[in-house]
Amino acid sequence: MKKVSYGDILKATNWLSPVNKISSSHTSSIYIGRFEFDTDLVAIKVFHLDELGLLNSFLMECAVLRNTRHRNLMKAVTLCSTVSMDNDEFKAIVFDFMPNGSLDMWVHPKLHKKSSKRCLSLDQRIRIAMDVASALDYMHNQLTPPLIHCDLKPANVLLDYDMTGRVGDFGSATFLCSDLASSEGFVSVGGTIGYIPPEYGMGYKISTGYDVYSFGVLLLEMLTGMRPTDDMFTDGMSLHRLVSSAYPNGLGEVLDPYMCQEGHHKGSTIAIQKYVMPFVEVALICSLELRKGRPGMRDVCAKLFAINEALHKP
Repeated sequence: MKKVSYGDILKATNWLSPVNKISSSHTSSIYIGRFEFDTDLVAIKVFHLDELGLLNSFLMECAVLRNTRHRNLMKAVTLCSTVSMDNDEFKAIVFDFMPNGSLDMWVHPKLHKKSSKRCLSLDQRIRIAMDVASALDYMHNQLTPPLIHCDLKPANVLLDYDMTGRVGDFGSATFLCSDLASSEGFVSVGGTIGYIPPEYGMGYKISTGYDVYSFGVLLLEMLTGMRPTDDMFTDGMSLHRLVSSAYPNGLGEVLDPYMCQEGHHKGSTIAIQKYVMPFVEVALICSLELRKGRPGMRDVCAKLFAINEALHKP
C-alpha cells in the first residue's frame, strides 16, 4: 500500500471522530477506518506526541515493524509522518484491522461494554497462549539482537478473524545489546503495573526474563479471569500467590468458571486434571519472582504444544 497523508487519515477516520475511536491510552488512540483507495478496514494508531518521550515510542515501534516478520506479530500496512493542520507533528501507524478485538476484551468481557457475552473455551485459551509464546520465542531466540517487548498484557494481544493471537504495541520495546539500548543494558521502559517483574524495580538489567514474567501473569489472568491489579491483591497477596496456594487441589475455586464449560466435550473435571493443571504449572513457573527460576520461551512453547497435543488426542 502507498504511504498515506494526513488528509487520508482524516478522511478514513471521519476526521478522527470519537465514533471511530476504538481504544485510547496515554500513549495513543486507535481508530477504525477505511481509505478511499482501498476496501479493507484498517486500525490507525495515532500517537499522542504531546506526552514526553512518545516520539521515541513511535520510532521504536517503526524499528520493530521494520525488522520483524512473524505470523503472531501485528503487521503494519503503512505509516504517516507529517504535520497536522495546526502545524503540529503528527505520527500514525496503520495496521490490519483485528475484528475480534483484544484478548483483554475476552478475558474481562464485563469490563467492555460491547463484549459482555464473549467467552473463551479452554481450547481457545491454550491456542492463544501458544500464539503469544511463539511470538516471544521468535523475538527472544530468532532475532539478532533479541527483542524484549517490555509491556506484554492482554490489551496488547489482538485477535484476528480466526482468533489467532498477534502481539502488538512495541512502543516500550527494546533490542538487547544494540544501539537502541544503553551500553550498560539498562533502558527506560514503560511497562504496566502488575506485569513488571520484581527484579526490574531493584535495578537489574532488562532481559528476556522480563517478557517471560509478563507472559506468566498473562496466563494466570487467562486462567482466572482476574487482573493482577484487582483490589484483593494487597498486603503481600498477588495473583501468582493466589493460584499457587490453590494448586493443585483447590484450583476449581480460582479458575474462570466459563473456561471448561464452553466448547470442551471432555468435561470440566477431566479437563482440570489433564490439561488445566499443566497449563497452570506453565503460568506459575513463568511468573516466579526469582528470574533465574523462569524458563526460556523455547521451553515454554514445547510445554504448551504438548498440552495442546494431549487436548486434541482422540
